[in-house]
Amino acid sequence: MSRIAITDLITTQDVDNVPRPTVALSATSVTQDWEHAQHQHNKAQLLYSVRGILNCEVEDGVWIVPPQCAVWIPGNLPHSARGSGETECYCLFVDADAAPDLPKTCCTLSVSPLMRELLVKVVSFPALYELGSREERLIATLLDELAVAPVENLHLPMPRDPRLRQLAEMLLADPTDKALKKEWAARIGMSERNMSRLLLHEIGMNFGRWRRQLHVILALQRLTKGESVQTVALGLGYENASGFVTMFRKAVGQPPAQYLSDRMADNAPASPRGIILPEHI
Repeated sequence: MSRIAITDLITTQDVDNVPRPTVALSATSVTQDWEHAQHQHNKAQLLYSVRGILNCEVEDGVWIVPPQCAVWIPGNLPHSARGSGETECYCLFVDADAAPDLPKTCCTLSVSPLMRELLVKVVSFPALYELGSREERLIATLLDELAVAPVENLHLPMPRDPRLRQLAEMLLADPTDKALKKEWAARIGMSERNMSRLLLHEIGMNFGRWRRQLHVILALQRLTKGESVQTVALGLGYENASGFVTMFRKAVGQPPAQYLSDRMADNAPASPRGIILPEHI
């Protein structure tokens, strides 16, 4: 198994020099949040969360990774990463031509039990596993599973226009602000009509849907830290938990309690291989 500190896992450049099409690593952080600035590597990256919330940001969006999900980051794409609270993750670095039908863009993927068990197994392989071996065949099976993994709707697209970026920063700074769309437009020096047009052009979402997506991301970050649905709802500006639950269900297809329960019920790998004990961090 390749053991590596959580911060080094995100920013390591050595993976590009390993003469294998796929490199697997695992890491754990049990002490505090972590964050790493923008970086990139030639290999594509799959970052899978066993526990804790991971965030990945590229120029045009933010992806959230709840437990039992993973984010796929294409090769040579500048990105930053952040973990909230206690985190445990597995990571694959994959050559672009290692397998057919791998995702072409950033996305959050749902990880099936089979894919998870393959990840657990693969991180135990030596970095220089033998080509043509059983290890390489299992890696190929893992990549097949990765290619068909369902995409989760946990992406917050970020506009490039400086005025819309300012809008995003204001929404992030105070998600409880209930100002109408025309008021937000005035704050960034645009007409409501022009702001709506530019949002649709740059991110493919209207203002209301974009703000709801932001609330889902912020809610998941807080819920996975143990805050109650009621506390999170009030903290995001909802008058009661019912309105927040309705919004969340429309966005992801499940109420928050069920959504997290499905991902946390079996969040410990069936095999102990690949896990770093807290004292080694």
